[in-house]
Order: sequence, then structure tokens, then C-alpha cells
Amino acid sequence: MSELKSRRPVKIFTLEDVEQHKSQKDCWITRNGVVYDVTDFIMDHPGGEDLILNHAGTDVGAVMADPGQHEHSSAAYDMLAEYAVGRIGSGHTTVSDDWVATDDFHPDDTNTVEDFEKSQFLDLRKPLLPQVWFSNFSKSYYLQQVHNPRHLSKSARLFGPGYLEVFTLTSWYVVPIFWLPIATFLFFRSAAQFSAVPGAFLPVLKTNPLDTLATLNPVVHSISDIAYARTLACFLTGNIIWTLLEYTLHRFLFHIDAWLPDKPVFLTLHFLLHGVHHYLPMDRYRLVMPPPLFMALSFPFTRLGYALFPTAVANGIICGAFTFYVLYDCMHYALHHTQLPQYMREMKKYHLAHHYKNFELGFGVTSKIWDIVFNTVLPV
Repeated sequence: MSELKSRRPVKIFTLEDVEQHKSQKDCWITRNGVVYDVTDFIMDHPGGEDLILNHAGTDVGAVMADPGQHEHSSAAYDMLAEYAVGRIGSGHTTVSDDWVATDDFHPDDTNTVEDFEKSQFLDLRKPLLPQVWFSNFSKSYYLQQVHNPRHLSKSARLFGPGYLEVFTLTSWYVVPIFWLPIATFLFFRSAAQFSAVPGAFLPVLKTNPLDTLATLNPVVHSISDIAYARTLACFLTGNIIWTLLEYTLHRFLFHIDAWLPDKPVFLTLHFLLHGVHHYLPMDRYRLVMPPPLFMALSFPFTRLGYALFPTAVANGIICGAFTFYVLYDCMHYALHHTQLPQYMREMKKYHLAHHYKNFELGFGVTSKIWDIVFNTVLPV
């Protein structure tokens, strides 16, 4: 890469990046893996501007060395070097259209030294987030590499300091322990509100869980059967709503690739939200959402629920959605790491194909229903 003498920072691009720059006002070419922005040189090219524009967005190595076209001198190559802006990334590709999951699938660990030497993407031996934040690769190269899975025997570090790192690691059982009591509380609160039990509309969550149970006990015993039935109907509605949210968030938020701005800050946010999971899909401690992250994601939806529905209805729906979210996250962990019954074995193959075959299809985790509805089913 001795040709990289540009006054501008060297950056890693993909061929797709270069193909986007093929006009007279924005013209890039490549040669020997180096990317050149020759926009300012077009009018001064001795062979005429058309000769460059005819090959804009492509590799010109063969053309420049072809006597039949115009064999360039060493001086021409020295001049070209002044327009170098980066290089084409040479990372390997793991994702493949012919990939098939097996019931006992578990990939070999990545050789971290070889991987970094080949891709110059992220060094798995060092904290990852600072590397993304101060990255020198384009969005296209980031997306290409982050969707090619790597595997480690233990979790890679996101932060340097341990007091920050601890918030990025979540065991699967944290999700039911944290969210099921909240969902249970909302269920009985909804039923109490449907029953118009005195005090049911007042907050009853206490700092001490035993105090909360003491407060709930008389309320629970005074709730009518019809109120429970109404809450159950809301609960089931919440289950259905969650499956749609699961699909929508996965497809349009976690995979917001096309609309992602090509800036390190947005690449870092993408990496934190979902990119790290595709980059390290078998990491046991990054398969479920840390409670603070799900709180942030769920907050606008719970506010919307309370705005659209009566409080009793909203509490029942939110309870159902939270419960199905717990099922979703625990199932997501199981799809990556456990032996499963038949239905879940099929969903495991389906979900792993989303990681190793085509990340632009197959967004359902608990079921394929919305993939079928919206025509994003991934053939396995």
C-alpha cells in the first residue's frame, strides 16, 4: 500500500462504495486495491475526460497497463498516488447462501490475530466500542464485516473499564427474574382496575417486595371473575402485539442498515444495539437485552398504550407484551445454545440462517408468522 500518500485520512471501503462514485462531479476508481478520488483530475487528464468517466467506479489497473488503450508511464502512477483516499477491505466472508445449520451446530473459535490481519476491521483482543467510535472504515465495510460472524470462547470486551463492562453482560435468567414480577403486578393491577376495586388505581409497588405482596393480597381476593377474563383477553392481545413488535423492531430498527448514516457515532449506536450480536452471535452474555436497554426501547410503546387505551386495558396489554418478551429473549438464548424440541429445532435453524445465510430475511424469532405476512421468509 505504498501508493497511499494522500493528504486525506486513509479509509477502508468496499467495491460497492466505489461503484457509487461514477459521475463527472464525483469520480472514484481503484487500482491494486487502492481507492482514488480523481474528480479534480478529470479535466486535466491528458487522454481526455471520457477515458476516465468510461471506467468510473471500477478498477483501472488492466486499462492503465494495456498498450492497446494507453500504457501509462511511472510518472502517471506517481501522479495517481496523490489522489489516493483509502483502500478496498480484504476481510473474509462467513455468511453464505448455501449454509445449513445442524442440530449440534457450534462453530470453531476465531483466530483473533489472523482475523485482524486479514480484515483490519476490529481487533477482538482489545475493547471493541472505542475501535468502532474511532473507526476508519466506511458504513458499507462495517456492515459487510459486522454481519460476518466471529466466535470466541468468552465474551469480547466492549469497554476498557470493568465498571462499564459489567453493564454490557446479561445472563439469560436475569430477564425472567426482572420482568416477570413486573408483568405479574400489571396483570393483577389491570384486573383490579376492571373490578373497580377501591385503591386499585393507586400505585402499590413498594420498595420491599413483602410490603408489595401485603398490599396486593386483599386486592387480589376482591377481584371478580369477569375482571380476570377481561384482563386475560388484554393479556392475549398483548402477546399478539409483541410478536408484531418483535418483527418490526428487528427488521426496521435493529437492521436499519440502508438508512444508517455513514458516521462513526451512528455505527457505534448500531453496534451497541444489534451489530455486536451479529458480529459475535454465540456470545452467551449478549443474547438477551440488559434491562436498562429494554426499558428504553419499551418506554415509548408503553406510553402509547396508556394514551390509546383505558388504564386497565393498557396494563393488561403491556403485561401480555412483557410476558411474551420474556419468552422471546429466553427462546432467543435457547436457539443459540441448547438442545430443543422439534418446533424449536426448526426455529433454531431458521434463526441461525438469519446470522449465517442471509441477514436481510428471517426476522421472526418466536415464529415465522410475520415473515410470512410481509414476505420476508428465509428459505432454510
